Amino acid sequence: MKKKIYFNLFSCLFFLLLTFTLWVSTALASDLTSPSFIIRDPVVGVGGGYGTSGSFRVFQSLDESVIGASSSSTFLGRFGFLYFPFVEEESSPGSGGGGGSSGSGGSTNTGVNFSGRAYPLSKVSILKDGQLVLSTIAGPDSNFSASLTNLASGNYTFSVYGEDKNGLRSSPFTFQIFITANIITNISGIFIAPTIAVDKSVVKRGDNIAIFGQSAQTASVIISVNSAQEFFENTLSDTNGIYLHNFDTSLLELGSHSTKSKAQKGNEISSFSNTVGFLVGTENVLVDPTAKSAKCDLNEDGRCNLVDFSIAAFWYKRPLSAEFIPREIKHLNGDGKVDLVDFSIMAFYWTG
Repeated sequence: MKKKIYFNLFSCLFFLLLTFTLWVSTALASDLTSPSFIIRDPVVGVGGGYGTSGSFRVFQSLDESVIGASSSSTFLGRFGFLYFPFVEEESSPGSGGGGGSSGSGGSTNTGVNFSGRAYPLSKVSILKDGQLVLSTIAGPDSNFSASLTNLASGNYTFSVYGEDKNGLRSSPFTFQIFITANIITNISGIFIAPTIAVDKSVVKRGDNIAIFGQSAQTASVIISVNSAQEFFENTLSDTNGIYLHNFDTSLLELGSHSTKSKAQKGNEISSFSNTVGFLVGTENVLVDPTAKSAKCDLNEDGRCNLVDFSIAAFWYKRPLSAEFIPREIKHLNGDGKVDLVDFSIMAFYWTG
């Protein structure tokens, strides 16, 4: 009888200890939502694992309220908001976003309003299925808005990118969306990534390399320099959105390196910019500002990246227009069509 009592008491204590251990090893965070899914009571743990559905995949993160990164010789932690643009539909026709508008030959009651952050007084361009359909100018506060109307109902791929005062283009903010007939879809919260450039293609080890570009007005800019160890630096953009950081290359080993940046404004954070490469060597070689990428560079911005890929993807196995044929001859295979050979060329010349 005593053995049975002791066994039951031991079982209860073991169960309580196990419950307490599991309770203290996890922490519940607030619900996370988007127009297409809700994550109820996410668990903030020590990393590992992910959840999937037919339309999204979420990797476990260490923290959901801190933006930044930390690293050591054995680990790298990146923290940030689970960020996405806000999509809203309204049944009444829109009157325009105040920055620019364009039509595409469908219903006047069917369209998209775009709004977000770019760079002060910068040009913002919008591609629909790889084709430029609309451009507008951001205000002095970096905010922009634009409207695209007369759309037919269906699935569309939109890309939004900015162009800074030096003519450099940002990495594209690309997303797919289904447009419903007689509905105006409002897409807000777009945060265009900064532009980025360096002053040297080769830098003498121990000298500084200038990393600069343009972003939203008075934003915090996080600069990543990739090496055997990844380094992070922080700087601020000025009232014109210009940022500059002189990076000490004595921290880097000889060889090839790259850098990229992203911006934070309030509770919003952009995606990373394009990646720019440079070499650490025994001499300094300044960047040639007139250098252009010939092959792959379909929009002729000096890079081969997702914008060019989107343009090529639109023409894949389609008859080429009279306007696009000269570009295909100059920048792709030159055989009057877009196929897998052209994508192989793009992969070879890819700059990101």
